[in-house]
Amino acid sequence: MNQNISVVPMLFTKEWSLSAKMLWGFVKMGKSWVFPRRNFGYNHFKNLALVYFKLTPACNLHCRMCGQFGDRGVMKNGVLAEEMKTVLSLEQYKKVIDEIAPQRPVTYIWGGEPFLYPDLIPLAKYMVDKGLFVAVNTNGTLMEKYAGDIVRDKWSTIFVSLDGFRETNDTMRGKGAYDRVVAGFAAINREKEKQKSNYPILGVVTTVTNMNYLDLANLAEASRDYKLGVHIFNMGTYTNDNIVAAQRRVMREKLDTDIDCLEGYNTGYNHGIDGQKLHEILRQIHGRDYGHPMITVPVLNPEKTNTYYADLETPVRNHCIVPWCQTNINYNGDVHFCADYPDYILGNVTRQSFREIYNGDRANRFRKEIHAAEQGMFPGCLRCYQNMLFGKKIRGY
Repeated sequence: MNQNISVVPMLFTKEWSLSAKMLWGFVKMGKSWVFPRRNFGYNHFKNLALVYFKLTPACNLHCRMCGQFGDRGVMKNGVLAEEMKTVLSLEQYKKVIDEIAPQRPVTYIWGGEPFLYPDLIPLAKYMVDKGLFVAVNTNGTLMEKYAGDIVRDKWSTIFVSLDGFRETNDTMRGKGAYDRVVAGFAAINREKEKQKSNYPILGVVTTVTNMNYLDLANLAEASRDYKLGVHIFNMGTYTNDNIVAAQRRVMREKLDTDIDCLEGYNTGYNHGIDGQKLHEILRQIHGRDYGHPMITVPVLNPEKTNTYYADLETPVRNHCIVPWCQTNINYNGDVHFCADYPDYILGNVTRQSFREIYNGDRANRFRKEIHAAEQGMFPGCLRCYQNMLFGKKIRGY
C-alpha cells in the first residue's frame, strides 16, 4: 500500500508546478518534525505548510457516518440561521489569503459543502492567482454546474467523497448522490479536454465503514472511467465513550475548555469490520492498475488492520505534528488546530492577524501541552484523520 508522499511523483507526470508546491509542503512538515519543542518565542508562521478553510457549516447531504450531519453528528439537527450570519465574506477571506500567501502553504477548502458558499468560485480563483496549491473537498453533487469555471480557473485538485458503487454509496449519502458525482466528473473531464487543461487533478476519497468495506473493489473498478489522478481510502475517524471521556478530562485540565465535536465520531460504524478481509480487499486493489494511484490512510501492517477498528484505544500513530505546521480557519473566522474537533479556539481572524494568532499564547499553550502529553498526542487523536495522515508511525503498525 502506498505512502502519502507517493502522490507527488504522480503529480509530476501530470503537472510539475503542482507537485513542486505539494513537495514544498512536505518539506516544511519535515522541518516540524525536527523542531517540535520550540514553542514560546519561536516563529511558527514560517513553517506553515497547510491551511484548511471550512467555508460554510451548511451541507445538502446528511451522510450517515459524518461527524457533522450524520447519525451522531454535532449538527445533525441542521444549521441555525443565526450561525449562517457569521460566515466570513469573500473580502475577509482575501485578507487572510494575502497574509499567508508568501509562506506558500497548501490550501484545502471544505465544509459543510463548499459549493454552498456563494463566493467559492471567486475565492478559489483568488487563491490560485496568488500562486497557492488549492485543493477542494466536496461531496460532488453540485460540481457539474461549475465545471467550466473550475477548469478555467485552474483549481489544483478536487477531492470528491464517494463511498461505494451506486447502491452502497447512496445508502450512506442519499439517493441519487452517486450519479450526480459521476455527472460532475464527466463535465469536468469534458471541460479539461475542451480547454486543453490538466487542471484540476480529480481525486476520490472513500471513508471505510462497516457499511461499505465489502464494496470497495466494485468502486475501484468503476473508478477506471472517472479519469482520476488519485483514489484515497480513508480508514475512518472513530472513537468511543472511554476516549471521549478521557479527551474531555484532558481538555478541561490542561486547556480549560470543554469538548463536543469528538462525540460526533462515536458512531459504531467501525463495529464488525473484518480486518483480515478488509486488508485482503485493499491488497488486491493496490495490486491492480486502475490508471491512477490507490492510497490508504493510514498504511497499516496486515495483522494490525483489525486493531484499527476493534481496539480504538490502541494507538497506531502518535506525536501529532499538526500544531507546528498546519491550522484550520472555521467559517466564522475562528482558528483552531484540529480540523474535526474545533473546541480549542486560538483566536479569530476578524479581530487579529492570522500571524498573531498562529504565534500567540493560546497556540503555544496547545503546542506545549500536546508535546508534553503521553506519546505526543491527546486521547482524541487516536483515530483523528489528521494524525493518521501526519503522525509518526508506531513500530509494528
